[in-house]
Amino acid sequence: MATNLPKLSEEEITRKLAGLKGWQREGNAITKEIVCGGFTPATAFVAKIAPLADGMDHHPDVLIHKYKRVKITLWTHSAGGLTQNDFDLAAKIDALAG
Repeated sequence: MATNLPKLSEEEITRKLAGLKGWQREGNAITKEIVCGGFTPATAFVAKIAPLADGMDHHPDVLIHKYKRVKITLWTHSAGGLTQNDFDLAAKIDALAG
């Protein structure tokens, strides 16, 4: 669960971000944009993320734009920044994206 997780230090964030492919830091969050084959594959990809995130009590910001691009923004609202949960979900999203 995302509640009561400690916020990561800047050093921890830098180290964990280096272990993820294509994720970038944006303020208190990490983001990634995934290009899908079209609008239907983009919505299907989001539908695959939803149960993973919900099962972790994590609720990322998800934006479908330019009809086939999915931008995911992760941060733990209750901690006011990044926690291990964000990086765990990022890794699961990467596994879905292939």
